[in-house]
Amino acid sequence: MRVRFAPEGWIFIIPFIVLAAVALLVQWTAAAIVLGLIAAFLLNFFRDPVRRGSERHVDVLSPADGTVVVIKDVPDGEVWPGLTRQISIFMSVFDVHVNRAPMSGRIVHYRYNRGRNMAAMVEKSSTENEQNLIVVRDARGATVAFKQIAGLLARRIVFDKKEGDDIVRGDRIGMIKFGSRVDVFFPPNADIKVLNRDKVKAGLTVLAEIPE
Repeated sequence: MRVRFAPEGWIFIIPFIVLAAVALLVQWTAAAIVLGLIAAFLLNFFRDPVRRGSERHVDVLSPADGTVVVIKDVPDGEVWPGLTRQISIFMSVFDVHVNRAPMSGRIVHYRYNRGRNMAAMVEKSSTENEQNLIVVRDARGATVAFKQIAGLLARRIVFDKKEGDDIVRGDRIGMIKFGSRVDVFFPPNADIKVLNRDKVKAGLTVLAEIPE
């Protein structure tokens, strides 16, 4: 699998590579090793592997890499009318942090909420942390929403699209830097395909199927 790196990462990666090289030149071996390890960690964190999962229009792919930490029902209208099932994915600092479109369709709603920065594992982070809410509707009228939620260390959510844009299943749509969470919301007829504690990958893992 070919691996790229998210362009947002170079502002963090390049200084550590340069500092490691300078430390080697002046023979500060210990400093060079530490700086080199930090650069390697950042390269791993900002990797952006090329992926293309299921093309079935009924499949909803994971928008994030990580671990499923919540599968539950939510009240109709709490997030968006008609969406009553939730899957939450925790992204550790060792996961790929690039987010991908869960299905093809049009972004019918987008909202940014400047909130807190609690740990992403905390349930309250779903409603109180800094976050983006994105609602997507496909050509047959099926609707899915997802939230990019900042975590304890994250200070910036990147979203490359806007309301009214068309997106394609599996395409890169943004990222959350340094630890975070993504919540995905489905209609009640969605057939959930994952279990709690499952590992999922953005653009590859089928989270749910929304029947015709």
